[in-house]
Amino acid sequence: MTQRANEDTPQGLAFALTAYFLWGFLPLYIKLLAHIPPVEILAHRVIWSVPIGLVVLLLLRRTKDLVAALKTPKMLGMACVTAALVSLNWGIYVWAVTAGYAMEAALGYYMNPLFSIALGAMLLGEKLSRAQLVAIGLAASAVVVLVVDGGGLPWAALGMMLTWGFYALAKKQLPIGPNQGFLLEVLILLPFALGYVAYLGANGQSHFVFAPSANTWLLLGCGVITAVPLMIYANGAKLLRLSTIGILQYIAPTIIFLIAVFVFDEPFGRARAIAFPLIWLALIVYTTSMIRQMRKH
Repeated sequence: MTQRANEDTPQGLAFALTAYFLWGFLPLYIKLLAHIPPVEILAHRVIWSVPIGLVVLLLLRRTKDLVAALKTPKMLGMACVTAALVSLNWGIYVWAVTAGYAMEAALGYYMNPLFSIALGAMLLGEKLSRAQLVAIGLAASAVVVLVVDGGGLPWAALGMMLTWGFYALAKKQLPIGPNQGFLLEVLILLPFALGYVAYLGANGQSHFVFAPSANTWLLLGCGVITAVPLMIYANGAKLLRLSTIGILQYIAPTIIFLIAVFVFDEPFGRARAIAFPLIWLALIVYTTSMIRQMRKH
């Protein structure tokens, strides 16, 4: 196998843009499920992601890696950690959107890359550049502004940032491809999801019925909205430079932010008018620094 050159490709750009736009407009779909409890939505995201992930692996003929992972206790243990973290992240996201905190979800996504830098410094001994320190400082200032004005922490944003940051860190240690890793995670979560849905059904509380209904179709679609963007992104990431992915990742939270303000009519008060520009400035500083570093190598 020849190693792929570290350069951007039109296919990679198309894949990545598609994934980020799908993630950006995802709140519009999740909002349609606002009358359903977030945990039930989460369970169906897991359940209906499994057949999609399995079909993709069968088409790619990559099932051997998955079988090997299921037989390796250490890898299975690591996958349990990533599965727990990603399910928490999905759960917080669904709750934030359905409860009217989509803007906090956007804030959490904006803070993710900066938190990952901080994690790398704290846990992996990675050295921070001056620009990265400035960016982290600006992001921390934004959180302080929100805390002082709101009288409490932006829990949804911080929850998403923490769970995704640690998920990305743990995922790096998992020696398996992204598509195989995704299916492994949802397979681990599947018994819990099926158990919860069965419990709801037994108690007459399930919104999923085995007959055509709006709720049933929406819950079935949870597998598509979960698995498809992730797998499209996984393919795009292989065909793009790290710096390009770094810039493109702000597309989704920007769309979510705009939807929160102009579609969901969430309040955009003085604190957010200060905090969001601080975050945007932090990301400009961080991204500019990252591009300069990439050009030196």
